[in-house]
Amino acid sequence: MHMKTSKYDPFCLVASVTNQEVFNIPERQAGFEALFHSFDPKVQFQYFKSFRRVRINFSDALAAAEARLRLHKTNFNGKEMRLYFAQMVHIGSPRLEPPKPEKQFLISPPASPPVGWEQSQDATPVINYDLLCAVSKLGPGEKYELHTATPTTPSVVVHVCEDEHGKNSAAEVSDQDDRPHPQRLKIIQTRRPDYTPSVEQ
Repeated sequence: MHMKTSKYDPFCLVASVTNQEVFNIPERQAGFEALFHSFDPKVQFQYFKSFRRVRINFSDALAAAEARLRLHKTNFNGKEMRLYFAQMVHIGSPRLEPPKPEKQFLISPPASPPVGWEQSQDATPVINYDLLCAVSKLGPGEKYELHTATPTTPSVVVHVCEDEHGKNSAAEVSDQDDRPHPQRLKIIQTRRPDYTPSVEQ
């Protein structure tokens, strides 16, 4: 929250009172208020005992200025009283604003889709027959240049994969059923340890 002090309030004074009797004894409080009633009969008071401050609201700015001029640093019941003009503090907007729209999804996601929303249909898959034809013509042991090299770009060449024995798997598809397959490693399951009761019943 951004706070900015703009200027002084010409209708309001703040009295710094060190004498605690102003806050506790009604007679002292009446005597304090009488000092300011002589400048403005409509003056209002707000007491802040913990801060030892009294806010004095005038209906006339000239009366507030004259009271400050005459009563500042004067003696009240043996204690010095100081008067200051209250500061006007501007705190952003006068009301609490909702969060910005781009932040709302972090606070409360929508429970249902908005009005008029419809499920989009999946597009029909596109079958590239030229690509399928080119893949079907690939043979084992050959290289296929897809893109010819230029002075600024390299060539793109496809090599057919071979099996682990160095032979092309595509060339011996018919012989795979006759050859014995290599034995695969078997994963041995870890044996559960024997149960030993820790507490005798």
